Amino acid sequence: MEREWKGKVIFHVDINSFYASVEKVHDPSLTGKPLAIAGNPKERRGIVVTASYEARAYGVKTTMPVREARKKCPSLIIRPPDFEKYREASREMFHFLAEYTELVEPVSIDEGYMDMTLPFKEGQTVQNAYDLQNRMQRELGLPCSIGIAPNKFLAKMASDMKKPLGITVLRKRELSQKLWPLPIEEMHGVGYKTAEKLKQWNIFTIGDLASYSSSSLEGRFGVKGKKLYERANGIDHREVDPEAAKEVKSVGNSKTLSADVQDRDELRKVLEVLSNKVEERMKQKEVCSANIQLMIRYSDRKTITRSKKLPNPLFSSVEINRQASELLDKHWNGNPVRLIGVTALNVVPVSESYQQLDLFSYKKEEKEAKLSEIIAKLTNKYGNHMVFKGNHFKK
Repeated sequence: MEREWKGKVIFHVDINSFYASVEKVHDPSLTGKPLAIAGNPKERRGIVVTASYEARAYGVKTTMPVREARKKCPSLIIRPPDFEKYREASREMFHFLAEYTELVEPVSIDEGYMDMTLPFKEGQTVQNAYDLQNRMQRELGLPCSIGIAPNKFLAKMASDMKKPLGITVLRKRELSQKLWPLPIEEMHGVGYKTAEKLKQWNIFTIGDLASYSSSSLEGRFGVKGKKLYERANGIDHREVDPEAAKEVKSVGNSKTLSADVQDRDELRKVLEVLSNKVEERMKQKEVCSANIQLMIRYSDRKTITRSKKLPNPLFSSVEINRQASELLDKHWNGNPVRLIGVTALNVVPVSESYQQLDLFSYKKEEKEAKLSEIIAKLTNKYGNHMVFKGNHFKK
C-alpha cells in the first residue's frame, strides 16, 4: 500500500482531549482518571469545556452542565481551565511539528495540517506517522490522532475516524468504503442547520451528497453548495499555508534532550544550535525581534519561561544565543533539564524594523556629533591631552 502512494501527502494532527491531556502532563496523578475541565467547577451552572476519554465513557460531554456531569460520573475530577498553560503547550506542539516540515498550518490551539509530500520518502508515510505520534506522546505527553490523505479535507476527515491515538489513511479510491457511508452531519464543514436542509433534499449521507447534482447544490447554497459537492467527492485544492491561520507573532525552536542534562556547557551548546535554527527561520520569514524568551522544562516536568526585552530588534544567531545564555545563567536553578527552547517574541517585519533602526542610528549619530563638536572646542582651548571620552580608561 505504501509504495502505491502518489501525489501529495497531507497530515492532519489533532491532539486528543487537549486541555485534559495538558493537565495530565502537569499532574501525572490524573492519568487514567475521569477528568473534566469546567468554566467554574464551584458553581452548579458551570459548563464542561472538555473531558478526558475516561470521563466520556460515563457520558460526560462538552458543554454539559457540571451538575449533570457529576451525576453521570460521581468520581469525576474537575479542574478550572488554565489557558496560559494550554497556549504554552500549543506552542510546543507546533514547534515539534516544525521539526518534520516547514509547511505546518495551525487550525486551532490543538490541531493543524502538515504538508509531508517532500519530507517523507515513498514507502515511509505511515511508519513516520507512527514515529511522530509516539514521540509526541513520549516527549510532550500529548496523545494525538493523525489523518493521512492527498488533501486537507480528507486528512481532517481521516483524523476524526479513529480516536484516541488513531492513524488513518484515506485515499480517493477508498471514498465509497470509508467516507460516503458516514452521516451527513459528520462531514467537516456541515453544521447542524446545513445538515437539516440537506436532509430535506433526501441527502442523509456524504455519499448522497457526492452523487447529487452539483448545479442544484450551487443553485440552493451558492458557492458553498459547489464546495460541499467537491469535498464530498474528495476534491480540495487548498494548499497547506503556514501564514493562513494568523499573523506570525513568534519564531522559536525547542529540543527535548535524550537524557536529563545538568551540565551548563552542554546546555549552552544546545542553545547555540537552537539559536541558529531560530535565526534561519526568522530570515525565511523576514522578521526580527527585540524580545528573546528562554523555556526550561525540568525532569519533574515543571516548566518556566523567562524573556528579555532589548532596545533594538535583532535576528543574528550570535546575539540570540547571547541573550538566551544570559537568561539561562540568571534563571536556571541547576536542576536536571529535560527540554529547552528559544523563542523570538513579538516579531516584526525587517522592513519595518529598518525604520526604527534608522531612527535610533540617527539619534546616536546626532549625539555623537554634538559630543565631538564639544570635544573639538575643548581640545583647541586646552590641548589634546586634556579631554577623553568616558570609556577611555575602561579595561
